[in-house]
Amino acid sequence: MANLPEIKKNRLKKLKKILESGLNPYPQRTRRTHQISDVLRDFSKLVKKTQEIIIAGRVRSLRTHGGMTFFDIEDSSGKIQGLLRKEKVGERGYQFFKELVDIGDFLEIKGTLMKTKTGEKTIEVFDFNFLVKSLLPLPEKWHGLKDIEERYRKRYLDLLFNKEVKQKFELRSKIIKLIREFLEKEGFLEVETPILQPIYGGAKAKPFKTHLNALDLDLYLRISPELYLKRLLVGGFEKIYEIGKCFRNEGIDKSHNPDFTMLEFYWAFADYKDMMALTERMFENLIKKIFGKLEIKYNGKKINFKTPWQRIEYSELFWKEVGLNLEEISKEGLEREAKKLGVKTEKGAQKAEIADKIFKKICQPKICNPTFLIHHPLGAFPLAKSFNKNPKKLSNFQVVIAGWEIINAFSELNDPVEQRKRFEEQEKLHKAGLEEAQRMDEDFLEALEYGMPPAAGFGMGIDRLVALLTDSRSLREVILFPTMRPKR
Repeated sequence: MANLPEIKKNRLKKLKKILESGLNPYPQRTRRTHQISDVLRDFSKLVKKTQEIIIAGRVRSLRTHGGMTFFDIEDSSGKIQGLLRKEKVGERGYQFFKELVDIGDFLEIKGTLMKTKTGEKTIEVFDFNFLVKSLLPLPEKWHGLKDIEERYRKRYLDLLFNKEVKQKFELRSKIIKLIREFLEKEGFLEVETPILQPIYGGAKAKPFKTHLNALDLDLYLRISPELYLKRLLVGGFEKIYEIGKCFRNEGIDKSHNPDFTMLEFYWAFADYKDMMALTERMFENLIKKIFGKLEIKYNGKKINFKTPWQRIEYSELFWKEVGLNLEEISKEGLEREAKKLGVKTEKGAQKAEIADKIFKKICQPKICNPTFLIHHPLGAFPLAKSFNKNPKKLSNFQVVIAGWEIINAFSELNDPVEQRKRFEEQEKLHKAGLEEAQRMDEDFLEALEYGMPPAAGFGMGIDRLVALLTDSRSLREVILFPTMRPKR
């Protein structure tokens, strides 16, 4: 097979011939009358009417037999066989097609429908036009490509050759649509908050920094929309949600990508227990509408979403799996245990962060069915209210499914004095070297001082949810264009 530069050179010659013939190989529009799926659905009716139809799509195969050329043409809805006879289009037209059309070209096809002797549904062509002359060939083998990263880099080819990949992204769109429908039926209003922020906040994460020349101002890509959504609670909204991109300047692995899609919603006059009930209802609605039942398969295991989900105290599971009492052990003792377990901790990390690292390595992978992990230790989430019965714990929950941390939610801290104290503690950690510590946000504190109603907040990674529901092992499988190391 000729190499790519030779193929491109040959196709450029063909492009020149098309232009010299007076045809535009890249016209602005098509006269298409039917999508291919419509043709296949109404085939018998269209055959009886001997109706002329016009379809448009990409040529996927070419087979020449004497004075006949068979080809497959495909649009987003389906694929059909085309038949070009020399006697129908004439010697000149037939040679033009035979010499200048390649696999990968987009054509507009005009003709009538018929069935071949083998019974294959076919459009017999009596006129055709170029819509796009392709300059590079479609790869012959793509599905079994060993370099999986090449598929992510050239996602457009991955989608063309692997139907199951395309189906994952269609399902992703459906999942987001169903979440929106559910929240709107529950009375939530969709809002948009800034992606460029003067102070990053709402999560423990390293930000991306940029500079706005117009105001000579350093800004950050948001790591979370949380603090702006809470400002809207202060402003009188009671139920709000946002689905949008967030950005964290951290490592890349199967469960992390530098830019990702987050769902956050806030519910005034509710607490974390109300939010657990809403979470169960949302998932029950979502899973039933997608799968028709409450059980799915992930990585060969059955996952059952039947409610009520199990509720486990974070510290109790930690004790059961790790053998350490989080309320009694010191930070230094926990650091020593982390080292023994081969768990790396960040410089300046406090007890809650060290415990979280251990938990994610030892406990989280063992959780299969949807599970609420409740009452994390104080310090885990600086924006969460303390638990009334034990102020060393938080009024919060995480949802873990099949080893994936899917949701973080809690009763929101709305005491401005306590919130300032928490921010001050985080600032000390940042100065001590913990880059992921949250920062002091004076504007947000001022908003709290005007009064934010008691509320529950919810954050969910859409990409992780989609990975779970499409039986995917990595976020890169469900992000159309994941961040990749440049190819050398």
